[in-house]
Amino acid sequence: MRQEARRCKAEHGVALPVVLLIVSMMLVTSAAWFEASLFEARNAASVLDALQSFHAADGALTLCSRALVDGMASGSSIAAQAGEPQQWRRQDAFEALATTPASSWPGSVRPPQCLMEAWRIETRPAVRAWLVTARGFGATEDAQSWLQMQIVFDGTRVERHWRRVVARPF
Repeated sequence: MRQEARRCKAEHGVALPVVLLIVSMMLVTSAAWFEASLFEARNAASVLDALQSFHAADGALTLCSRALVDGMASGSSIAAQAGEPQQWRRQDAFEALATTPASSWPGSVRPPQCLMEAWRIETRPAVRAWLVTARGFGATEDAQSWLQMQIVFDGTRVERHWRRVVARPF
């Protein structure tokens, strides 16, 4: 009987440290899961912003390209510059010359914009060419997508060359 009492007395302080160890492990694990879920939520919001801005730019590019093709079919003409146009790379020129093909875009902080610049392709002097640049926005000003289409009118044939601008020009 005495031996049993001594053994129980020696084991008295063991339960509390074991419980504290288990609780602290659960706390660390739940904090890690919480941080991971916050990271995933921010990542999902960023992807949503990128998709929103891309679709806004794509919509503006489509609307402006259609308007340009319809306008060229009716015979309108603007003096073209030699070499690829560069006005879309300058913020002041882009803001001053860009049009807004849609008055608003769902989920975007600003409506999308596009700029149409005539240019002369030196290797093909008989054609008329245009560079259409579109900028779309996401939920913030920083979420922007830039798309371009080169449209070449060769007689009655229309060539379209699409490209995505990877980095913001300004």
